[in-house]
Amino acid sequence: IPCGIKYDKTWIVNSIQSHCNVPFTPVAFHYNKNQAHFFVQDASAACALKNVNCKIHDEKNQKVFVFVNLSAKPQSMQKMLKPKEMAQLKLTLNKRYDVSQQALDLQRLRFDPDLVKHHIDIILNRRNCMAATLKIIERNFPELLSLNLCDNKLHQLDGLLDIIEKAPKVKTLNLSKNKLKSAWELDKVKGLKLEELWLEGNPLCSTFSDQSAYVDGQELGSPIIIGTEAPEIIKPCKESYKGSETIKSLVLQFLLQYYLIYDSEDRKGLLSVYHDKACFSLTTTLNPEDPESSSLEKYFKDSRNIKNIKDPRLRVQLLKHTKHEIVDSLSVLPRTQHDLNSYVVDLCIQTERMLFFSVNGVFKEVEGESPGSVLAFTRTFILTSISNS
Repeated sequence: IPCGIKYDKTWIVNSIQSHCNVPFTPVAFHYNKNQAHFFVQDASAACALKNVNCKIHDEKNQKVFVFVNLSAKPQSMQKMLKPKEMAQLKLTLNKRYDVSQQALDLQRLRFDPDLVKHHIDIILNRRNCMAATLKIIERNFPELLSLNLCDNKLHQLDGLLDIIEKAPKVKTLNLSKNKLKSAWELDKVKGLKLEELWLEGNPLCSTFSDQSAYVDGQELGSPIIIGTEAPEIIKPCKESYKGSETIKSLVLQFLLQYYLIYDSEDRKGLLSVYHDKACFSLTTTLNPEDPESSSLEKYFKDSRNIKNIKDPRLRVQLLKHTKHEIVDSLSVLPRTQHDLNSYVVDLCIQTERMLFFSVNGVFKEVEGESPGSVLAFTRTFILTSISNS
């Protein structure tokens, strides 16, 4: 199909099916440059497909050309995995599947010890390997919500064209640290209703001068809204702490409740969170003399960077003591909306009566001089248990 890159796979196949008088199953559908290609095994279907040429019109009423040529078997059919290889791949994927999160971690799959041990080379950049993986996902993980394909040297996404049919419920797709050079590759997964798409570490990121140049040039879906009435549970797939589930649940629940109050109209509710003798300090690495940072003035006046502040009295002054002083200082900062799905949580120290952990992520201001501006943050919390006395 010349210029087939303009069309979604599902639309192309369904349109051709509706005009073809012989049922067919498309094999190894993929895009090559501007064209869309697929194979059929039945000669009668191939002959019927010739008659579909120019019978389909797109939304701009332009004719869609369909050309048919004789071909050898596609590579994905020639190099299909053997039954033993499929069985081992299934076992490997089962080990990597997190049932509680409905998440499958395929990061650096080729180097999985079980696959290497059995001399099975799964290179997800090859269509036959990706097809086998998606087949297992379809049969064994139909409720899959999160798929991590980080660091698999993917330079194109043709193998993921079937993911819309095989794993339609995926909301989070991690394609970080691959070899994707063109944003056009993302059209191949646009049928998914994604809430998170990770692309850092791909060459295509360097083609944009900054984040705004990328965002302004792409047709993005609706923004993720974190509501206060029915908040989303923080996804713990990126936390680095691997301790007990009870402690992890406690930390995540604390963060969920803390930032629901912090992002509300009245932060006075945080008084119940802090100990009477709690301490708090704020630091920003931005330069207050930078004209682009002028909108962040409210953060600068209380910034306590002890590397730069030499006056010991000022250091003490900028350290907020007592819960009332802390909440008062937080209340004058602009209203915010934190993206819970961006959080990375790390528990550093755990004792019977204390938890020491950090969280970093992003938030946007919803009022002030720069409403809508997105900022990154890191917070460190020390939680202590309340004595019965």
